[in-house]
Amino acid sequence: MILVTGGFGFIGAHTVLALLDRGESCVVVQRRAAQLPAAFATERVEVEQADVGDLAALRAIGARHDVTGIVHLAGSMPWPPGPDAPVPAARKAVDSLLNVVQVAQEWGVRRVGLASTIGVYLGFDSAGALGEDMPLPLTSMHVIPAFKKIGEVMGHHLAAATGIELVNYRIAAIWGPSGQSSSPFFAAPALVNAAALGTAPDFPQLGSDVYADDSIDMFYAKDCGRAIAALQLADRLNHSTYNVASGRATTNAEVVDAIRKVVPGFRIDLPVIGSGEQSYLDITRLLHDTDYLPAYNTERAVADYISWLRNGN
Repeated sequence: MILVTGGFGFIGAHTVLALLDRGESCVVVQRRAAQLPAAFATERVEVEQADVGDLAALRAIGARHDVTGIVHLAGSMPWPPGPDAPVPAARKAVDSLLNVVQVAQEWGVRRVGLASTIGVYLGFDSAGALGEDMPLPLTSMHVIPAFKKIGEVMGHHLAAATGIELVNYRIAAIWGPSGQSSSPFFAAPALVNAAALGTAPDFPQLGSDVYADDSIDMFYAKDCGRAIAALQLADRLNHSTYNVASGRATTNAEVVDAIRKVVPGFRIDLPVIGSGEQSYLDITRLLHDTDYLPAYNTERAVADYISWLRNGN
């Protein structure tokens, strides 16, 4: 049984579904009470309400379930960030990671997956593939990559000290069903939601103008869940860090073109500026060490997402 923290979240829910598709059973740990998704209504899913910052609560889950693997997608960072009590918030974030590793050791778990982010690469100005062995800048402009870097470094230490296989997932920009209708990091979710709902695109969270040649490594949520499941269940992994991504840069212009194949009347004029240089995450390790293969290119992802939105979701 695979324990998934944050299993009702955006990435977590798709990961649970991917694990179920591969015949696994899951125990989903969620901090807040939430309605059970219909897709989880199976005897192979158990739901536990607990805070990963509560070591006793995690230990109690292990007493009720035979946990063989852990995918840790919840928390481990002060979020949402605020001016009040920064030290206790940071302590709780670090403790949540330590708690997960501690119960993994106590339960004899072989492999624990730890969610990291594409944001750890911020600061590289060069175009092209970003590989896992590139030296990362120590500083971070945002709390999420800052604490993900802390988690990666701690994970390397704890793996050596405990003998547990701790695997970092550097996850790209995720979009798709159950995701937010807009993102502070890229325009695609807002573009697709506008097309599906027949409204004018709005980018309230983006702190800059939107251009046709803006690009990012966008990873469709269903593929992301499948990639994480493949890493968790692989017989053998040769590395401790993997880029979990599409392995390509997708521009806003490509997203708009894909939308127009589904919604021919969709109209938006995005200015074109800049050099057009693109960076993306190299997924050679992921493809080599697992049986994962991407199922969604941009056109298929856009069509699937629009269909999901138009079905009343």
